Amino acid sequence: MSEPIKVYTSNGWGPCHMVKVYLSRKGFEYTEHNVSLDREALKELVSKGYRSTPVTVIGEENVVGYSPSKIDEA
Repeated sequence: MSEPIKVYTSNGWGPCHMVKVYLSRKGFEYTEHNVSLDREALKELVSKGYRSTPVTVIGEENVVGYSPSKIDEA
């Protein structure tokens, strides 16, 4: 995989935590971009057309919400 996986998250939101746990259990490395704490991450997320978290970016694919099957496909 050429590009690292990015996960846009927000504080206190269960699905965000579940995505991180899922990726970790599968052995995938990822970078977390917490939109609750990082204004630049929020701007990036909105520029991609999203206003909710989690959004997992894998290459050209954007997976919205907690969806293990879509993460695996991407």
